[in-house]
Formats: sequence, structure tokens, C-alpha cells
Amino acid sequence: MTTTLRSDAALRRDQILDAADAVFSRHGVTAPLELVVAQAGVGRATLYRNFPDRAALMDALLERSLAGLERQADGADLFALLEQVAQCIVASPAVTDYWRAVDADHPVARAGRERLAKLFRAPLAAAVKSGACRPDLKPADIVLVCGMLGAALRGATPAQQRSLARRALDLLCSGIATPVRRR
Repeated sequence: MTTTLRSDAALRRDQILDAADAVFSRHGVTAPLELVVAQAGVGRATLYRNFPDRAALMDALLERSLAGLERQADGADLFALLEQVAQCIVASPAVTDYWRAVDADHPVARAGRERLAKLFRAPLAAAVKSGACRPDLKPADIVLVCGMLGAALRGATPAQQRSLARRALDLLCSGIATPVRRR
């Protein structure tokens, strides 16, 4: 009986996160939480029992996004991982907007940057060692590169955003790749 209740609670929590992601992606992170409640098909009390405020909801979306990226990253090379980040940005613009808006010293933002840097540490070291990227590229630079990929959100439609993300990724990957020596 307890297991069923826990899985039901987890399901409702996931429904709320899915709804929040959809609503915030469509209407911005300041959209009324009533829209999230309606989209999730839960009561207001369920929303607030799981997430006491908007910040807690956004923090959970950011956590879910980072955890998903960590799961996908296993064994990925530097450039494949950057592509996964670009796809994640386009798939969840609300999380990217929040990431950009939250104070850099906020514990969630700081922890997120550290997780992102840790995620890229091994693929970056392998790319430097193999000569696939610039030797001066550091994990902190990858956080900057990920921020640059966020410019893809300027597209008016999801298709334009995907196209901008692809172009940004192409340009950024060319910029961090080992430069070709010219004679």
C-alpha cells in the first residue's frame, strides 16, 4: 500500500513538472501557477504540497534537466555532449531562462554550474588529450559555451530554435576545435 502511494505521489510530481515545463515554455516563467495546476490536472494543494513556491518548482525543473543530461552523458565525447546540451536547451526553454535569470551565487545555480563542469570534465580532458579541441579549453569555459547555446531561444518557433541551436553548435564546435595551422 505504501509503495503505491509513493509511486502515485511520484507520478503526480512528474505530472506537475511536465505541466510546469510546458506552461513556462509557452508563457514564460512568470505564468500563473493556476495554468500549471490546470495543465497537470491536479489540485492547487497538490502543487503546493510538492512545491511550496515558484522557485522550488523551477529548482526541481533545473534538477530534472541536469539529471537527464547526466544520464545521457555516459560515455559521450565532448562534441556529442555539447549537442545534448543544445537539445536540452531547446526542449526546455523555461529551465534555460531560469538558469540565466537566477543570481549566479544562488546555491542552485552554483551547484548546477559545478555539476555541468563535472559532467564535462572527462570528455573535455579526452578531447584535449586526443587533440580534438583547443588545449586551453577548461571546464569553466564549457559553462560559458552552454550559455552561448542558449541564444537559440531567440527563435520564434521550436523549429527556428532547433535551427539556431544547430547553427550555434556548429559555430561553437568550430571555435573550440583544435585550430588548423596555416602556412
